[in-house]
Amino acid sequence: MSPNPSRLLPCSAACVLMAATIFAWAPPSQARVTRIILDPPTALTGQDIPYERIAGRAWGELDPGDPKNALITDITLAPRNANGKVEYIASFFIVKPVDMAQASGIMWHDVPNRGGRITITPDLRNLHDVGLSSGWQGDNAGATAVPPNAADIPGTPPFGTNEWVKVPVLTGVTGRIFGRIINRGGSNQPLNVMGNPIPYFPANSADNSDAVLKTHTKETIDGVVTEGPTIPNNVWKFCYGAGATFAAPGSPTSLPVRVCLDSSVATFDPAKVYQLEYTVKDPYVLGVGTAAFRDVGSFFKHEFTDDFGTTNPLAGKINRAIIRGSSQSGNFTRHFIHLGMNQDEAGRIVHEGAWPLIAGRRVANNSRWGQPDGVLELYQMGSEGPQWWHQFPDHARGLHPAGILDRCELTHTCPKIIETFGGAEVFALKMTTSWVGTDPKNDIPLPKNVRRYYLPSSTHGGGNGATTENPANTGVNCPGNNWGRGTLRANPVPATGMVNRMRIALRDWLLHDTPPPASQWPTLRGPKGERNLVEPTKAAMGFPSGVPGIPDSIFLAENFVFPVLDYDWGPEYNHSEASGNPTNAPPPIKKVIKMLVPRVDKDGNELGGIPTVQRDAPLGTYLGWNITAGPGDTGYDDRPFHAGQVCNYVGGMVPFFKKKADRLAAGDPRLSLEERYGTHAGYVAAVTTAANNAFTRGYLLAADRDALIAQAVASDVCNQAGDGGMCNPGP
Repeated sequence: MSPNPSRLLPCSAACVLMAATIFAWAPPSQARVTRIILDPPTALTGQDIPYERIAGRAWGELDPGDPKNALITDITLAPRNANGKVEYIASFFIVKPVDMAQASGIMWHDVPNRGGRITITPDLRNLHDVGLSSGWQGDNAGATAVPPNAADIPGTPPFGTNEWVKVPVLTGVTGRIFGRIINRGGSNQPLNVMGNPIPYFPANSADNSDAVLKTHTKETIDGVVTEGPTIPNNVWKFCYGAGATFAAPGSPTSLPVRVCLDSSVATFDPAKVYQLEYTVKDPYVLGVGTAAFRDVGSFFKHEFTDDFGTTNPLAGKINRAIIRGSSQSGNFTRHFIHLGMNQDEAGRIVHEGAWPLIAGRRVANNSRWGQPDGVLELYQMGSEGPQWWHQFPDHARGLHPAGILDRCELTHTCPKIIETFGGAEVFALKMTTSWVGTDPKNDIPLPKNVRRYYLPSSTHGGGNGATTENPANTGVNCPGNNWGRGTLRANPVPATGMVNRMRIALRDWLLHDTPPPASQWPTLRGPKGERNLVEPTKAAMGFPSGVPGIPDSIFLAENFVFPVLDYDWGPEYNHSEASGNPTNAPPPIKKVIKMLVPRVDKDGNELGGIPTVQRDAPLGTYLGWNITAGPGDTGYDDRPFHAGQVCNYVGGMVPFFKKKADRLAAGDPRLSLEERYGTHAGYVAAVTTAANNAFTRGYLLAADRDALIAQAVASDVCNQAGDGGMCNPGP
């Protein structure tokens, strides 16, 4: 993966001499970016000063003997260059003022989610900040595949618009993994994780004799599996391409790997899970991608030129950097800090700030055969080891006390951290272990450098913010590996106001040491002795009975909240560090870790989070969970396997009745809009009070407060044609 000298750009004699001098003085043991290639800049509009975008690629190398890299799984086995170093190539994307003299000094180092390139928004450009997006996910399952000419310098760009990193591969190494086919029919189906290809090829595509294709007829959320018959090996083959068949399986030239059944004998049953255990080859050294993210961020923050004399376009103008990631990339942010990667090879801090959004775990990016696209469905990695910031015991799993900040605290390179999340992260993404550990008896104290904000009763990433008394009843897709559809309406609770406020709060914390608003999340013991974190049962939560569309059966342990499952990944896997070689595929479940959830009010809305308009002036019950549809349900679309269980990590809503008489006739215990607000003006007054409260307490910007009030004024709430501004205008 070294740059090919014959492909270098033309260079004058002085340029060659400069490059040679720089290379001669480069610290020989320091892992770093050695070369960058910058594509021509393009203009960016939408802010108050001229901005430009610059895409490019970075070449770097790691010293496998350096203690800062030694924790990377398999780095000692990775191929090395002539200098004994392990190499990578990573893409990046810079958004910057044309005149860097106008830059604020803040750089947002954004973590791509499954390769998605990130451009900082106009509000940050109007503050004259810099954006950097760079690759980290070395399996490329969720990103555009690394182009064949990725090593070309400069190469005409078929580089795409996604970020990627090319990491070493251990050619010829084999191991066992598993793949799952869920809610699918027909006779040709892909082996996917989170809708993306499992990123490994079979060791021998023409021979499935050591593979086992099992069926599951039922799986509970707490890990109880009911097995059906095993599919005989003479009835299926590995195949490639959507048009492949059992008779013509195709050749293994591109992912995904597929399974083709002999359609004259069998087809896939959507009511079953098909779990394939098989031997694969050529694992990626995934942790090199994490180090590449570190080194690219450090280069653009600290260095002036690369080893070949190319000038860093941000040179000398960045004095604060923030690592920011959402969902999968937020999990990477926590993983990055846990590995100690916020210290570069020269011992410098890489990011002064960190912001993991809607992220409650660590991504599986430092184990052999890792699948970073996983979302914590059954048998997926991500909850291993400490999920909490401070060092804390892990009695339930028998692991030594540890915390995400352990390494950076030793080197004094911990960033200031703001973390934001909501209801869906609790019910499906196993958030609460980071608050109370695996033996939930005490709240884990927050370190001084961490602030935590919980958006109550919200879906993953927030809803569309719609303010209406008649939300669309169209159902929602459950995310994950072809999970299904939800029976409840989409949850509209927006995250926009919280995200806007915390973006400014983190920036001010770094630039001016201005304390952010007080942390707010559901706890076992609140400041007034209240308990807003409880057992995941209907009774403990205080959830009201009779809410339309919510049967009591959803609250059963096998249906309701996804627990952390304590897996045994085998003796070559480090269960605290989430590193090494998992040899158990699939892993036995040693223990189901007890989970807690927020308590709710008489409407079913969560307590203990930051103040919001939807919480304090609601139009319905807002849920961090939904219910997966089954046969006969609205939105049913032939994906029945998870019917009646929580719909993975998506929220729902049950609107209030408008009139008292209608809700009484339906047996709904929740007050109607008529009983709550009486009139449109009454609703607007309630929203105004709620928005002002959130603003006064520091959780909402003035502009967002005013927008919420204006939205209520313009809404149709008790303001339909013929209402006359009344919730019950009468006959």
